[in-house]
Parts: sequence; C-alpha cells; structure tokens
Amino acid sequence: MPKDAAERGFWIFAGGVIAALLAIAAINFYKAKHAIAAPAEFSYSRFLDEVEHGTVRSVALAGHEVQGTLADHSRFRSYAADDPDLIRLLRQKGVAIQVYEAPAGNPSWVSVVTALSPLVILLLLILLFARRMPGWFGGLGGSRARRLAPERGRVTFADVAGVDEARQSLQEIVDFLREPQTFKRLGGRIPHGVLLVGPPGTGKTLLARAIAGEANVPFFTISGSDFVEMFVGVGASRVRAMFEQAKKSAPCIIFMDEIDAVGRRRGAGLGGGNDEREQTLNQLLVEMDGFESKEGVILIAATNRPDVLDPALRRPGRFDREIIVANPDILGREQILAVHARAVPLETDVDLAQIARRTPGFSGADLMNLVNEAALLAARRAKQAVGMAELEDARDTVTMGAERRTHVMTEDERRLTACREGGRAIVALLVPAADPIHKATIITRGSTTGMVRQLPENDQLALTLEQMKSRLAVLLAGRAAEEMLVGPSRITSGTARDIEEATRLARSMVTRWGLSESLGPVVYGEDQDEVFLGHSITRQQTISPDIAQVIAAEVRRLIEAALQVARDILGSHRAGLDEVVRQLLLQETLTGEEIRALVAGSGRG
Repeated sequence: MPKDAAERGFWIFAGGVIAALLAIAAINFYKAKHAIAAPAEFSYSRFLDEVEHGTVRSVALAGHEVQGTLADHSRFRSYAADDPDLIRLLRQKGVAIQVYEAPAGNPSWVSVVTALSPLVILLLLILLFARRMPGWFGGLGGSRARRLAPERGRVTFADVAGVDEARQSLQEIVDFLREPQTFKRLGGRIPHGVLLVGPPGTGKTLLARAIAGEANVPFFTISGSDFVEMFVGVGASRVRAMFEQAKKSAPCIIFMDEIDAVGRRRGAGLGGGNDEREQTLNQLLVEMDGFESKEGVILIAATNRPDVLDPALRRPGRFDREIIVANPDILGREQILAVHARAVPLETDVDLAQIARRTPGFSGADLMNLVNEAALLAARRAKQAVGMAELEDARDTVTMGAERRTHVMTEDERRLTACREGGRAIVALLVPAADPIHKATIITRGSTTGMVRQLPENDQLALTLEQMKSRLAVLLAGRAAEEMLVGPSRITSGTARDIEEATRLARSMVTRWGLSESLGPVVYGEDQDEVFLGHSITRQQTISPDIAQVIAAEVRRLIEAALQVARDILGSHRAGLDEVVRQLLLQETLTGEEIRALVAGSGRG
C-alpha cells in the first residue's frame, strides 16, 4: 500500500476510535446527569430499627446488599449479615420482599471503556505527534530534508537562463553524477560542497534543482533555519539524520538554502555564540570532512551573505567551490524572459530584447514577476494575448507599484508635480552624460506622485565622474524647477527623496571612490556607532572630526555645483520647460521622443 494511503487509513481508524470513545463518554455523562437520586445509606442496626417500627414498605435482597423503600417513599440502601432471623422479621412486619442473584463483581464493558477512554485518547495523541515528527519516536532530531523525486517537477538546464557561467561550472557535477568512474579513473574527486553566492532571486535554488534534473538523481532540500532549535544537540542530530537519509539514496544532491542561518562565524556577537547553532555547525563540518564514505552525495548550499560564514566552512575539502550567481545582463534577461514567456501568449509586436534593455538590475525572480503581472493585466483588459503595453505597465508596477488613479490631487499639487518631473526630464535630456529618457509621467504610483524613467543603453559595472555629476544634476533638477516656476518661498518637500539620494551619491564619491578634489583618492569609512561585521558587534570611529568636516564640505560643494548646473540648463530652456509642464498637465504621460520634440520646438530662452 502506498505510504500516503496507509497514512490516511491509519488516521481514519484513529479518528473512528476517538469518536466512539467520546460518544460512549457522552452517553454515560448524560445517564449520570439524568439518573434518579442515589438512595440513603443506612447502617444495619438502623435498618433493623426501621423494620421494627414498621416504616419499611419493601426490600430487595441481592447477596448481602439490601435496597428498600420507606413509608414516605424515600429509598435507602444497607448491607446485611448472614442473619437467618431477618426474613422472619420482615414477614412479621408485612414488608414486601424481593430476592435477586448476587452480582458477579466484574464491571460492565461500558464501565471498562469509559475508564480506559482517557488513556486511549492520550496514547493516540502521542502517536499523532510521533508520526508527524520523523526520527527517534518522532523525536526532534529527525531529518527535515524533503525529497523531490526526479520524475516529479523535473527541472533541467533548459529551464535555467541568464547564468551561463554558473551553469557551465555546475555541468561538471552533473557529469560526475552520471559517470563517476570517468573521474575516479584519473584520481579526480568531485567537490564535497558547492556554495552558490548571489543576490536574492537570481536562481540559486533553480540551478540546484536543474543539476538533479540533468543527472536524474534524487534531490533533497532543506533550509538552514530547520536545524536551529531551542534544545542543544537537536540541530547536530538533524545533520546526522540528513546525511544518513541522503546516503541511502546516493547518488543524490542535498540543497541547503540560506546556509548562513546555521553557518555563521562561531563566537559571533556579544557574549559568544549560540551553543545549539555552533554544535550544529560543528557536526556539519565533521560530516563534510569525509570521515565516512559519502560517495555520490553532493551538498549544494546557497547564501547571499558569504561574508558572515565561518572560515572553516569555506575551506578546501568542504565548500571548496564557490560559484557566483549574479543578476543577469541584457542578454541573460532576454533569455529569462523567453523562458517565462513560453506559457504566455504574446502579441506579434512584443520585443523581448527591448524589455530586457528596459529592465536593468532585474533579477530572474523580478523578470518572472514582470511576465506574470503582464499576463494578469492582459486578463483584466480582456485581451487574448500579452502586448508591449502590458509588459511596460507591468515593469512600472513591479518597480514602483500599481497606478493610483483614484488618488485625487489638487490642481496646485498636479502643477507642482508637473514642474518637478518636467525639470528632471529636460535636465536629463541635456546634461552631457545621462541615460536616455524613456518617459515622464505625473500619474501617482505607490508612494511616488510622478517619475522620469531613464533607460541605460547598456549594463554598466562602473560610472564615470561625468556620469555621476550628470546624475546629481538630474536628481536636483526637481528642486531647481520648483525654485524657477513657483519661487523659492513656495518650494515643497516633494524632492526630499531626490535630495537624499543625491546626498548618498555625493558622499560615496567623496568617501568611497576617492573623487574629492580636497581629500584625493583616499577611502574614508563612515562614522557608525554600532557596526555588525559578520563576526562581532563593535563601536567604530574611523575618521577624525576634522576629516568629517572636510567630507561634509566636499559633499555640499558637489551638491551645490550640481544644483547650479540644473538651474543653468532650465534657465536657458525656460520655454521648453513651460511647454513640457503644460503637456504633462494635459496628457499626464510623455514619451522621450515627445519631450525631445517639445524642447527642440521651443528653442532656447
């Protein structure tokens, strides 16, 4: 019988037993509640006195037990000795006599069941928890790894895109699982552990499943937090049980997600480390050392915090191969979109390459969410296929939230929003090194009242000084436009986020990238009261007060210079700014081409 069917049969039987016991207990309770009041207890001497006085009307004799009724119809009970004169006395007094066979003394089955029902129910409840928790008598130390059979939900490298380098590195593991003798013949040894490192949503779990799918071997998955309990030793027991479970299914793959939950540096934090977590980590290290043969068992772990892992965990012989799974580039994004669009009908005008170019920094999970949001939008619009409009709207929804067209803005708020977005659009169009404008809108999305979206031509790993200064000017263009169109006394807090972002960028230019004219190419750390270093919490003072003043002055100089650039551009294109603001108020959204045409048609001044 299949395990699931046997499990269901057991619980159907157990449920029937518990229901029957509860029903019997309820019936007995009902009978006891509605039973006639218990008779009064008489001593034998009182019983004889009542007979002598003629107050006893009838008696029932059952062995030594006597039950009777008095003249006032009240009932009594007593116990009689072997008295041969008792029957004669009763007959003399005219008492009605009934005689019954003495009871055998064994309780009825109902009484037995009622007495044992609490114990039976308790045992069934214990068995319930025992079967729910694997291991010794359902103990806490059983393996919590879930096995995914290769034939159920199989994932292969064809389902993984955008991580070609990582996939090539993992192909060797697939080959080893398929043909281990090829490697052993040459004295090769496959890594005991493979560590996948990358931001959330980049496909680390999918890659691990693809390895198992390509090699057609069982796949065990578990999270690092599943090992940590309040009882010391439970996590270590689970590690042992996990490897024992895997060895029985070798060759196989164990995938441990978020390994930093159990693999953090030992002795970390205030007051040392957590004994339970450290014992679990120690046991994991021992299991990976290969003291026992684990041929065909490969441990793959994933984390986005490699800096906090214990050094012993990452040394050769344990996790001796580290594979970076980064966010995809433009080609990778196009491939990922193609994978997720397989099950989605697309219109003929859909260009996935354009969508990939317009989604810089998106992870694989973000792109999957984008395609899903586009399909939902198409369904709401009663369309038969997903078009470019749905994909564009889905991208905005994923990055900034859904449109809030029910949000009512006053005319002054709409004009101020149009001023800020129009100023950003013109400065972004005219600064020397800015990304091309895709569109500008004053439609409220999420917590933003408007936006100017720029799309980079290519993925960039580094920014030039000219690009940084241009980005500062674009960020401060909203403040410059408000000053110009509504006056310095009426500027608002609508540019607060832009100012915060500009300040962070300027501070990074000074302290991290060595782009300050006064300080030169020197990296200065930030002043922080408490810094978590992955292995300790400490108080740091990395710069002197004098240097801090110089940094603040340099940041302010960069901000003021960028603000002046924005003012100069908007001042020399005032007519274009007015026209862009007017069209934003009329149409609410303008494309990059429309903004270029408006600025070109208005000329300078």
